[in-house]
Amino acid sequence: MTWQQRTVNLAPRSRGFHLITHELEQELMQMDKPHIGLLHLFIQHTSASLSINENADPDVPHDLEMVFRKIAPENLPYRHTCEGPDDMPAHVKTSMLGCSLTIPVKSGDLCLGTWQGIYLCEHRSNGGSRKVVLTLHGAIGKVVDS
Repeated sequence: MTWQQRTVNLAPRSRGFHLITHELEQELMQMDKPHIGLLHLFIQHTSASLSINENADPDVPHDLEMVFRKIAPENLPYRHTCEGPDDMPAHVKTSMLGCSLTIPVKSGDLCLGTWQGIYLCEHRSNGGSRKVVLTLHGAIGKVVDS
């Protein structure tokens, strides 16, 4: 069993849900491919999160953003306002979705379902670039599948 780790710098994106599956798979290709293992993703920010969701219909990310804007609107009487009106709602959304994902890996590929994709959930209007740590743990070489 081996451990590998690398950090991905994602380009700045607007507020919303952005598919990043392909970018992460490109980084995964730079690592030794385990026959079986786990990929752990951790975003190093408190105002953006990660999620696995439907990757085929472009209405899904728009609907998710609409719902989260209603759940954590900017016009509530937040006490933490020194970083702008979108900051505290971003922290609320991140707390709901989380900052990490763990995905099984088989034969070097992510074991995502047909309609699943990995999203960067950007909760700030101008969040800037984001860093995601990829930690891969697995068995390199042939492992008997049961």
